[in-house]
Amino acid sequence: MTDMLFTNARLIDPVALTDSLGALLVRDGKIVDVYESAPDANGATVIDCGGKCLAPGIIDIGVKVSEPGERHKESFRSAGRAAAAGGVTTIVTRPDTIPSIDTPEILEFVERRAQADAPVHVLPMAALTKGRDGREMTEIGFLQDAGAVAFSDADRVVTDTKVFSRALTYARSLDALVIGHTQDPGLSKGAAVTSGKFASLRGLPGVSPMAERMALDRDIALLEMTGARYHASQITTARALPALERAKRNGLDITAGVSVHHLTLNEMDVADYRTFFKVKPPLRSEEDRVAVVQAVADGLIDIICSMHTPQDEESKRLPYEEAASGAVALETLLPAALRLYHAEMIDLPRLFRALSLNPARLLRLDAGRLLAGAPADLILFDPDAPFQLDRTKLLSKSKNTPFDGARMQGKVLGTWVDGERVWEKA
Repeated sequence: MTDMLFTNARLIDPVALTDSLGALLVRDGKIVDVYESAPDANGATVIDCGGKCLAPGIIDIGVKVSEPGERHKESFRSAGRAAAAGGVTTIVTRPDTIPSIDTPEILEFVERRAQADAPVHVLPMAALTKGRDGREMTEIGFLQDAGAVAFSDADRVVTDTKVFSRALTYARSLDALVIGHTQDPGLSKGAAVTSGKFASLRGLPGVSPMAERMALDRDIALLEMTGARYHASQITTARALPALERAKRNGLDITAGVSVHHLTLNEMDVADYRTFFKVKPPLRSEEDRVAVVQAVADGLIDIICSMHTPQDEESKRLPYEEAASGAVALETLLPAALRLYHAEMIDLPRLFRALSLNPARLLRLDAGRLLAGAPADLILFDPDAPFQLDRTKLLSKSKNTPFDGARMQGKVLGTWVDGERVWEKA
């Protein structure tokens, strides 16, 4: 593989939290060194970045690829292409497929399909309980040996605390990561939006933000009892933040994420029952959104993810209460997140701390860094390039994005995985 020298690059370093001009040398799929000024090429292929941003590739935790069972919604081939176009170099897939990824055999099928079809890294999660039904835990050890990087029942909550505590204890003995959905299932059952004046005016069933706080409190108590490694997939309300802060301060092994939709949209965006804005948990108030953005900037919330959930037209073009939840976001994750940068709510190094570095740390990967020896998983992007999103041009099979027609800023110019270019803007 030919050496590559990236020159005239605006290097976004989430470790040092710096944003500075420099150069970067890649050899054999690894970063060799980072320079303040470009060295002699010495036969390397020179890539002039033109002053645009060069950053570690995004690591996206919680992507749904609908294989097996619903390949018409999303395949590894389409998801991989969409990820590369969006600057996502590693996708961590959810187990809420048909059937659920709850046995080593299904997991191995997923890994083979991903390796054959996706141009980016694919790391699978496995279900925490069989069939994700919350009654009997899966063979966590065998699944871990087969390649599962985390265990989760996705958007289902294990309501039986004895089953959940046993699963956490067993996961702790194997040093396995458990990812939880923090929504009290009783309060949130049948809800389509967040409760409040807007929900009442629209006549839609709502769920109180306290449902998130209650579920998080329960899970924190079980973490105190078991000592497990735990990641809350989405923290979206201000009411949950003090509990998260206390748990971290008390030394529990807990991290938290949030979807880019909850950082950039609010409950008012549902407007006249626009089902592309129906996500899980539902969009929150503007006060909650601002509080959660600040928590990301402060590092209290560790990770920003796409929560990519493809749905076909038939499942979205229904009355709001009946429509399926979820939105595609692999290609819109970066430009949507850059809204926070353009609003001066967070700088680029801290943004990529949440998009790249912290997910790598959680999964114990060497990626997410612009450091010698790290994998050359890189993205080159122009944070200021304007465009209007046309959902029909998305590479995902499903087109259910809330950003259709939105004016956005930030285009990916190139994506490299292990030093090999997998995306180039036409």
